[in-house]
Amino acid sequence: MPSTNLLLEEPIRMASILEPSKSSFFPAMTKIVGTLGPRSESVEVISSLLKAGMSVARFDFSWGDADTHRQTLENLKAAVKSTKKLCAVMLDTVGPELQVVNKTGKEIALKENEFVTLTPDLDQDASSDLLPINFNGLAKAVKKGDMIFMGKYLFTGSETTSVWLEVSEVKGDDVVCVINNSATLDGTLFTLHASQVRIDMPTLSEKDKEVISTWGVQNKIDFLSLSYTRHAEDVRQARELLSSLGELSQTQIFAKIENVEGLTHFDEILQEADGIILSRGNLGIDLPPQKVFLFQKAALHRCNMVGKPAVVTRVVDSMTNNLRPTRAEATDVANAVLDGSDAILLGAETQRGLYPVDTVRTVDRICFEAEKVFNQDQYFKKAVKYVGEPMSHLESIGSSAVRAALKVKASVIICFTSSGRAARLLAKYRPPMPILSVVIPRLKTNQLKWSFSGAFEARQSLIVRGLFPMLADPRHPAESTSATNETILKVALDHGKALGIVKSHDRVVICQKLGDASVVKIIELED
Repeated sequence: MPSTNLLLEEPIRMASILEPSKSSFFPAMTKIVGTLGPRSESVEVISSLLKAGMSVARFDFSWGDADTHRQTLENLKAAVKSTKKLCAVMLDTVGPELQVVNKTGKEIALKENEFVTLTPDLDQDASSDLLPINFNGLAKAVKKGDMIFMGKYLFTGSETTSVWLEVSEVKGDDVVCVINNSATLDGTLFTLHASQVRIDMPTLSEKDKEVISTWGVQNKIDFLSLSYTRHAEDVRQARELLSSLGELSQTQIFAKIENVEGLTHFDEILQEADGIILSRGNLGIDLPPQKVFLFQKAALHRCNMVGKPAVVTRVVDSMTNNLRPTRAEATDVANAVLDGSDAILLGAETQRGLYPVDTVRTVDRICFEAEKVFNQDQYFKKAVKYVGEPMSHLESIGSSAVRAALKVKASVIICFTSSGRAARLLAKYRPPMPILSVVIPRLKTNQLKWSFSGAFEARQSLIVRGLFPMLADPRHPAESTSATNETILKVALDHGKALGIVKSHDRVVICQKLGDASVVKIIELED
């Protein structure tokens, strides 16, 4: 794969923009997280999503029961087997999410300038005048003039299925609001978000703990998306729960930053979490519109510099109902890539949208084009400067391997790893060529049975920009000094050729351990 990238600072020929994009069956370096749901639960559709570029499947427990998600996951496994494409599993918690309960599921029409009452009395039926909610402390949390947003997928400012309320008065446990825009709500549940209001509910609800302890353990989830993370302590508590469950001790925690409280404690949260999800749906409500981009750029920079994956959400909302994104959305996807995002998360677009496969394919192609003009040279210098001197042994090896790959214009970097740490460190420096992460399993025991590690580590790299994993033969140890390393290398090169990223006469940079030493070497492939 060519590693020459355009720089945005350099002039680009206008005519070149009109040239057709080069066809490539290899996906973009930026990963895509797809939410599976009613429109994307079949083996056929999931297979198409995997082929289009989805590498992480998200299961959102804000809707649907465990049995529904279990069947979808079985379909995912069948799709993975038939397409021979790895896919990681992410469980998204409900957290302290406020919900309107519409037991009948009938449409509710809300008219501008009229009043509606929010009540914690769940025995009441939802209507245009009265909306039951799942939280009895709202009246104590809000005051006159506070803004509340409500809808099936929250407020975007353009759709007529979300509504913007303003608190008019508090009556006992009820909150009376004036309706600021006409909208029609349908379905049994709508999300409710009180802007810049602290909701006194635990980050991990009892329902969340039950789902993690049952569905999560049974399916050995790779990632836990911790909704409404507000403090570093939220991550620590989730980590304690995962550790206590044994099977999930390796599960990575991605903290979802969804409100001003999470933003305020961002640095402490980043220290504790394995990755960050910038949940721009809720956060876009809490922040003034002119501040959203500033948070995105600052948060992505912090994640990039410490080498932790960052995921951006809500980029192509209009593709829930349309085959093409808006011009602003297409630009937004590209800017997320240029800002340093590891992955793009698609929610309603793939869960209940009309064009889930086209959405993934479109986002993948936009990312692919944006990566061509990513200023890698500038980014590399920033990353090296941030680390400072003296560098740790691993940082030195990682940055040197990427520098060597740049100098010799390598088509790929091959990294042998057991934990995945070395490969993630290489990815931190954002080389323009793919990193083939060869995960070598280790034999381990829990006192009762023996098993091989490696599967978790391989799947967890599927959310890291530029990393493409493969599992090696467990009979070949990662630190071997024998000829078995050459055997694994041949398998890795053959895999690279099959993917279309390696060809004859290409230069390849290899990063591996030989005994106690870490080695970076450059090879040129023969015919």
